[in-house]
Amino acid sequence: MDLFAFPPLALLLDLATRALLALTSLLEPLTAGLAAAVAVVLVTLVVRVALIPVGVSQARAEQTRARLAPRLRALQERWRKNPERLQRETMQLYGDEGASPFAGCLPVLAQAPVVGLLYAVFLHPQVGGHVNTLLEHDVFGVPLGRSLVGALSAGTVDAATFAVFATLVVVIAGMAEITRRLLRPAVDPSAPAWTTGMLGILQFTTAGVALFVPLAAALYLTVTTAWTLGQRLLLRRRYPLPR
Repeated sequence: MDLFAFPPLALLLDLATRALLALTSLLEPLTAGLAAAVAVVLVTLVVRVALIPVGVSQARAEQTRARLAPRLRALQERWRKNPERLQRETMQLYGDEGASPFAGCLPVLAQAPVVGLLYAVFLHPQVGGHVNTLLEHDVFGVPLGRSLVGALSAGTVDAATFAVFATLVVVIAGMAEITRRLLRPAVDPSAPAWTTGMLGILQFTTAGVALFVPLAAALYLTVTTAWTLGQRLLLRRRYPLPR
């Protein structure tokens, strides 16, 4: 079932497609054949600028979690035989400090609708009863609506497709590794031990997702990953973790 067949979502898809087409037309005199790809990059940057307050909130929350770590360990030691009381006391501590243990998820959750909409825009050959001409645009010969996994399944993959997607995946994975090495998150003693390793794995999942989504969405993921790394490096200086 196509969720974008429902009238409200169909309207949203149509508006998003029209907006991208208008931006692409505006950029064509400057960027020629890369106009649609540049439009996607600009949309990504606009979204990330709008989410700067969320990033600041995330940095503050991470600093708070690091500062509260000794008190969280004390709570865990005191109430380890009473999980319900431990959870209640932990949430009370976070509440008293005006922080949330889930603040780190906000940037990802906030961007999910945008990535989903981009995915849909470059997945539909027709939008609003008209041919989706965005699918005619490409990056170095690779259509913006093509995914690497989809091309492999259809037997239409070529060297250019491999090269473009491989470049994006390497860039995303490289930035994930830099993030893992330089920006280790504050450890929450109240969280299960396995979550530390899971967080390390999740940093690389974006690279895997990029293989399955249309090239336009993969471009979004690459740019937003680069932005996230740069923003977190700057905010870590502004909100350093206690040693």
